[in-house]
Amino acid sequence: MLLAACAILPRSADAKPLTSYVDPFLGTTAPSSVAEVGFKAPWKVWGGLTFPGSSLPNAMVQLSPITRFKSGAGYEYEDNTIVGFAHTNKGHWNLCNLPVMPASGRVNPNNFESPFSHKNESASPGYYQVLLSRNNINVELTTTLRCGFHRYTYKDGRTKKLIVNLAISNEQVKDWKIEQVAENAFQGFQQARDKIFFYATTSRKIEKIEMHSGREHKLPVINFDGDDQTLEIKIGLSFVSAENARINLEAEIAGKSFDDIRTAATETWEALLSKIRVTGGSERQRGMFYSCLYRSFLWPALRSDTNGEFKNPKGKTVRANHAYYTDPSLWDDYRNKLVLLGMLAPKITEDVIQSMIERGNASGFMPIFFHGDHAAPFIAGAYLRGLRGYDVKRAYELLLTNATRESNRGRPHLNEYINKGYISTPRVGDPGVETKAKAGVTKTLEYAYDDYSLALLAREMNDDATYQTMMKRSRNYANLFDPETGLMRGRLEDGSWVRPFDAKQPYYEYMYREANAWQSSFFAPHDTEGLIALYPDKTAFERQLDRLFTTPWNPRHIARNVNTFIGQYCHGNQPDHGFPYLYYWTNRQEKCQILLNIIMERFYGMGDGRTLCGMDDAGEMSSWYVFNAIGLYPYSPADPDYIITVPLFDEVRMQLGGQTVTIIRSAGDPKITEIIYDGEKLQGWFITHDKLLRGKTLHIKTAPVVVKK
Repeated sequence: MLLAACAILPRSADAKPLTSYVDPFLGTTAPSSVAEVGFKAPWKVWGGLTFPGSSLPNAMVQLSPITRFKSGAGYEYEDNTIVGFAHTNKGHWNLCNLPVMPASGRVNPNNFESPFSHKNESASPGYYQVLLSRNNINVELTTTLRCGFHRYTYKDGRTKKLIVNLAISNEQVKDWKIEQVAENAFQGFQQARDKIFFYATTSRKIEKIEMHSGREHKLPVINFDGDDQTLEIKIGLSFVSAENARINLEAEIAGKSFDDIRTAATETWEALLSKIRVTGGSERQRGMFYSCLYRSFLWPALRSDTNGEFKNPKGKTVRANHAYYTDPSLWDDYRNKLVLLGMLAPKITEDVIQSMIERGNASGFMPIFFHGDHAAPFIAGAYLRGLRGYDVKRAYELLLTNATRESNRGRPHLNEYINKGYISTPRVGDPGVETKAKAGVTKTLEYAYDDYSLALLAREMNDDATYQTMMKRSRNYANLFDPETGLMRGRLEDGSWVRPFDAKQPYYEYMYREANAWQSSFFAPHDTEGLIALYPDKTAFERQLDRLFTTPWNPRHIARNVNTFIGQYCHGNQPDHGFPYLYYWTNRQEKCQILLNIIMERFYGMGDGRTLCGMDDAGEMSSWYVFNAIGLYPYSPADPDYIITVPLFDEVRMQLGGQTVTIIRSAGDPKITEIIYDGEKLQGWFITHDKLLRGKTLHIKTAPVVVKK
């Protein structure tokens, strides 16, 4: 299996499997009360947008129930009907391809959904089960890397049918096809954003495939013979061809039972989760930790077949000696999740980077995602942590192109950024949350950090001229600092400040990206000392930081994905997730730790215990928890070091690069008094990746906070 060759940490004989701690339903609900959200929402607030179905780490297949399409991951916990089981998922508003639904008796093409109860539903890593009450069909699902395995148990004598709803997914379906190719096999494709092929074998003979005409589209229904209670369907996927889907099925699942595949899936997840073992903490904290660790390894997704073939960006079938993956959700997860991926799954990380290079070769630019140019910190950070299994020279060339040639495929508004040192904000009379513009403040701050990241790689490539240029450009963030407000503020083309200015108003694209001024103004992880120097002194900076966490949120400011606050700090979205650590630079580390503890306790497992405060965003929200729970955080992900915090657990053992590093806390108090690694006292708050690779013991000594009267 995927992780069979990886060294894992053994568990004691009386310890329960780590997979038993995982709740795949985490994030399938959303905060709802005004106290949780921060305002009275006129619509349903976004939850984690996660899916509870079966998948292996970074697999091609995510086989999960759909309660409604076009709703993030397709599964809303408060729903009480299921419309199908789709084979791809991410946790955003795409994919959910190839939905199927078991049925019996007469099929109404306009109404075949089934009620279900959470009392008759269960899930664990690599397995999902639910009883469909409409026809009393028990559904069980498990997966391999590229295949889904369905086991349906019917009542005696019930006819067995499978609805293959190829006309719908979370993306617009352009074309589809299904055909019977043997008495126990069918195949076809669904063309949405990508063309996804499938090949399936069935435990019962196919009698016929009928086409039912519904109100919106035709609906294929497969009829099976036999009166056995159980119907099993094995479905192989491929992004190349139906023949490759068949090859994938033969390689991964043919000849194996449902229980064989389920057991193998559980073992694969147990191997990955066992790379970090924790001692101490509460049962809730251990459950949240391993649930978040699980969630951190579901994306990027595999796209190459068992024979090594995949479709390149030009649509040509090629074969490589590496696995081919989707692009990461770079804007969301470069901060922490991709660092965690590199630490625990280095080979996958190297293949992800090489896959990005191949897409870059087709377009001439290194891929970006949504906003910013964050392949730069991802690749620089991976390289500096010792991951070298990709063409770093070509990666550097593509990143340099992104940083020097303006393009929507790379960095929009780059020429203005280079010439002025910032990206301007257009004059708008009365901007609102959804006002369209350049998000100039956010772009400027992020480009500056991307420049720093590229400078680090330039230094490794012995390109001193580029290093000097990019380091100079990395100071551009300071060009948008407004001394009057102590915040980053938009400038018009003529250099004057945007007026009027409401620092609390969130925007999607005007000045800021999915944030307000408070949630954007402290982003300079590469130059925190320089950021602080923009203020009169460190005391003034700390007072401003205090205001971030104490200035109440204005409940009239409503944005769909900006919610759950501590003051103005928003943990429901990514932009300010690195801000609590800034207290380290004002010699008030304990303030940071108090905030971290509040965030982990309050915003993870809200309400019914399975609610996340915002979108998990392909694992970023989960990875934030994982890092802080073990006492390390990649404050500047391009740099190969970690800021040290107080772990939630008494002891953490992490398998890293073939060695086991142990992290011990003396107590759970918030104030760190001393940090010792391998018997030597560390100076400062950071530990390098190279030191962790030695596999020694990191001892974090703490003390209570003394409140002066």
